[in-house]
Amino acid sequence: MNGFLSTILIAQTEGHEAIVDTLAVAAGHAAEKRAPEFPNVIEILHEAYHGQNPIVDFLFKNSIVVFSTVIWLILGLLAYMAYRKRALIPSGIQNFVEWVVESLANMITGILGESGRKFIPFIGTLFVYIFCMNLFGLIPGMFSPTSKLNTTLALAICVFLYVQFTGIRNFGILGYLHHLAGSPKSTVEWCLVPLNLPLHIIGELARPVSLSLRLFGNISGEDMLLAIFATLGVSILSFMHLPVGIPLHVPFIFLAMLTAFVQALVFTLLTTIYFSLMSHHDEEHH
Repeated sequence: MNGFLSTILIAQTEGHEAIVDTLAVAAGHAAEKRAPEFPNVIEILHEAYHGQNPIVDFLFKNSIVVFSTVIWLILGLLAYMAYRKRALIPSGIQNFVEWVVESLANMITGILGESGRKFIPFIGTLFVYIFCMNLFGLIPGMFSPTSKLNTTLALAICVFLYVQFTGIRNFGILGYLHHLAGSPKSTVEWCLVPLNLPLHIIGELARPVSLSLRLFGNISGEDMLLAIFATLGVSILSFMHLPVGIPLHVPFIFLAMLTAFVQALVFTLLTTIYFSLMSHHDEEHH
């Protein structure tokens, strides 16, 4: 945050002779934060008060939770507005919300079948929440909670626990262990259980790790890319003596919007597939 603001202020107030100092300040702050990113409103307030305001200091220390809470409050308000004046023939916000819900329901039931309708509230909410968190950082002064591993890992752990609970509920304890052992039937397969069981356990534990790292890496990389090109556009002021910087990051905003949607969709699809794997044997039996 400081590196980005310092680059703008120095480039605007000094000029060509300050290029070296500008880059040094930006590099120093980038090294301190380990990743360049746009400043959000909480960071700006924290910098303005120099850490002397206890409320701002609290918000700064819990900024990930604060922005995550703001997003679900906005989504809750949107859902309330769609539900408050619902009509038999939907229009406006109700029509949009119903279209989103129907599209997600068709996607989930297309993978899990009609028995997967019980997972629509969880998986659908997961997609909408992740997509909105991904996009939130594109709003000036806001921040994408999914650009931090804390958020993505928490979401992945929720998915992992729910999937394992579903497996135990569908198969029972013994059936669940049998599933982890590779569902052996023949003598040879039973002999391979000591090998298959640890591999399946490692595979199950690797799922939340892969889910969280994939989402975190793409969204944080997207934010870094935008900040780097915005800083470069401001730095060009010193070379070209322009009154304003060149918005080099603008074309990448559209790429970031596409990435936000794709990563939310990938997270949701993988979650749906994990549920499918835990109900596969049950559906075959029926």
